[in-house]
Amino acid sequence: MQVTETLSEGLKREFQVLLAANELEDRLTTELSGLKDKVQLKGFRPGKVPVAHLRKVYGRSVMADVLQNAVNEANQKIVADNNLKLALEPRVEFPEDKAVVENALDARGDVSFKVALEVLPSFELADLSDVSLTKLVASPSEAEIDEALERMAGQNRPFADRDEGAAAETGDRVTIDFVGRIDGTEFEGGKAEGVDLELGSGTFIPGFEEQLVGAKAGDERVVTATFPEDYQAAHLAGKEAAFDVKVTRVQAPGEAKIDDAFAENLGLENLEKLREAVSKAMGGDLEAQSRRRLKKELLDALDTKYAFDLPPSLVHQEFANVWAQVEQDLKTRGKTFEDEDTTEEKAREEYRRIAERRVRLGLVLAQVGESADIKISDEELNQALIARVRQFPGQEQQVWDFYRKNAQALAELRAPLFEEKVVDHVLGQVKLVEEPVSKETLFADDEETGGAGKAADATASDDKAAKAE
Repeated sequence: MQVTETLSEGLKREFQVLLAANELEDRLTTELSGLKDKVQLKGFRPGKVPVAHLRKVYGRSVMADVLQNAVNEANQKIVADNNLKLALEPRVEFPEDKAVVENALDARGDVSFKVALEVLPSFELADLSDVSLTKLVASPSEAEIDEALERMAGQNRPFADRDEGAAAETGDRVTIDFVGRIDGTEFEGGKAEGVDLELGSGTFIPGFEEQLVGAKAGDERVVTATFPEDYQAAHLAGKEAAFDVKVTRVQAPGEAKIDDAFAENLGLENLEKLREAVSKAMGGDLEAQSRRRLKKELLDALDTKYAFDLPPSLVHQEFANVWAQVEQDLKTRGKTFEDEDTTEEKAREEYRRIAERRVRLGLVLAQVGESADIKISDEELNQALIARVRQFPGQEQQVWDFYRKNAQALAELRAPLFEEKVVDHVLGQVKLVEEPVSKETLFADDEETGGAGKAADATASDDKAAKAE
């Protein structure tokens, strides 16, 4: 095997690999000799099939394997001999001349193929001692905890039957049977019995609940309502439907008491323990938001510290992912680029910069993690897998098996764990101060949250982190 470098331009490399006919012949003969003891052909005793006969029967299929093995060996040799770190898998190109390939499959002629690579850029990690970051922190107030408890009590309040013949009011709960039709034809998912509906809750499509105010137990009504344009079921979006509704029960809400008994019904010892649990849950949400904003600020700081060439294929791949997200967001919201006060051309330029930023930050975090020897343990990965499995009740075993048998899927679980560890490591290298703020300030809109797909600008690329780890 003869390997010759033909291009070294920026992060691009190309090599020409030559396999001589005699080497192909030797490789094919070796493979066929090993096959002799494994195959059984009619008319031959096991292990006694002549190699020439095996070549006649299996030669071309075995040679295809020989060529694939040669490609793998060439790729490994190129990477090892040149000490390369690849951005993506090598691209291999065989000659377009069919005669050359046919001769190679018969080991009657030389064959050469091109291996095109993109390598990761080389750069030094920046000194971060001059970076100062502010972590916004907020704690739930007593008033906010009270509001949360009131919402919980409202959601768990008791209902009692109204007097016979009493009309339903907003806030009442009605039990209904209904059948929905569009243009006189029943549609899938538009029929149900014994459904409890709290009037004014906004649970059903707009206009439905209001038409049941004043209904009595035993009443039958035709309710006409239009599905929203962005309704999740595309075949129903924007369409008007008529529902035959029968009200079988009308109940009025009872008093929602926030006391020890209420806490006990929720599985806690008393009201004090419930308040502690609510405070902890709200604090967790606030801490998650605080972390998100701090990470964004850190990545912004890192972005100013680095400028290096990026592998074009990685940028193209990242841009494709971001752009697909943008287009899907616009489609879901029924918007156009003009509605966003831009053009498709300008949007493409903006999101290409976002893709470049994500690739650059991903490479930086990957190198930081490699330099710090940051690893994700099997236990940490298992915990992440268990959390993912719990998101699919009833399908736990199928989800577990899918991830355990799919290396790429596991890498996608590992990547964010790795990135968060690297972020923690980098935060230890900068000056960090905490600033107490209100919940409103903590959740205030910033550049990251505006517009379709802008969140993509805030994070690094998980794929790069996964590769480094």
